[in-house]
Amino acid sequence: MDLEDIRVAVIRIEGTNCEDETVEAFRELGVFCEAVHLKQFYSDMIRMDEQRSIFDYNCLVFPGGFSAGDYVRAGAIFSARVKSILKKDLEEFIRMGYPILGICNGFQVLVELGALPGFDEDKPISDKPEMALFVNDSNRFECRRTLLKRESSRCVFTRNLEKDIVMFPVAHAEGKVVFPTGKEEEYLNRLIENEQIVFRYIDDKGNYAGYPWNPNGSYYNIAGICNVTYNVFGLMPHPERAFFGYQCDKPNEKYGDGYYVFKSVIEYLKKLK
Repeated sequence: MDLEDIRVAVIRIEGTNCEDETVEAFRELGVFCEAVHLKQFYSDMIRMDEQRSIFDYNCLVFPGGFSAGDYVRAGAIFSARVKSILKKDLEEFIRMGYPILGICNGFQVLVELGALPGFDEDKPISDKPEMALFVNDSNRFECRRTLLKRESSRCVFTRNLEKDIVMFPVAHAEGKVVFPTGKEEEYLNRLIENEQIVFRYIDDKGNYAGYPWNPNGSYYNIAGICNVTYNVFGLMPHPERAFFGYQCDKPNEKYGDGYYVFKSVIEYLKKLK
C-alpha cells in the first residue's frame, strides 16, 4: 500500500480527548488522518458529504478521554454503541488484517467491546467482555510518566520499536487489568504463550515494580496487550503524548518514544496488500 493511500480514522464521541494529538501524529508521518464522530458511520441525520464507512479507512483508533462521562463503567457506553451498529463490520475489518488501536479510554472500549484479549481468531469480537480495566489501587486518578518494557514485538504497533524500554505518560482512574476470578493464571499463560503482552510497567532500574511505577496495580504489571492476530492493540499509557521530543524533555530530538508506535503501524500498512 502506498503511503498516500493510507487512511486513518480517530473515532470520537462526547467525552473523548486527545483526538487532535493522535490525528497530528499520523499526519506528521505523511498519511491521511481525520477525527470521525461515531454518528458519521450510521446516522441518517448526517450530511451525505460527512457520512463515512469504516472501510473508507485502513486503520481505526479509539482515543483517550472519558467517553459518555464513563458512566456505568469506563468505555462501556461507547463500546455498546459501537457493538450495536458496527460489530460485523469491525470483525471483518480485523479479519482483513487492518489494525485497530485503543489508547487509555480506547483500551477500555476495546475490552468492553470484546475485541481484547481477542483469543479467538475466528471470532475477533466476543459476545461479552473477557477481562476488565478496574479502578486504580490508589482509588484516585493517576497522571504520571511511566516506564514500559516491550514484551512482544509481534504486535503491528511495536514491530519497528527501536528500544525495549520507553516512556509514555498515563492519565486514568480505571486502568487496572483484571481477569475473571480463578482464571487469572489461565488467562496470563495464554497471553504469554501467544506473545500478546506488549508492554509491562517497570521502574527506573528496569525491574517490574509496584506503585508508583505500576500506577494502577495492574495484574502482572500489564500496560498493554494485543489480540491473537496482533492487529488489535490496547494500552493505558498515551503514546500520542510522547510523540514529539519536546513532550519528553528531549528538546534536541524531533521525536519521542511514542513516535515508534505510529511509525510501526504505518510500516505495517505499507506492506499490506
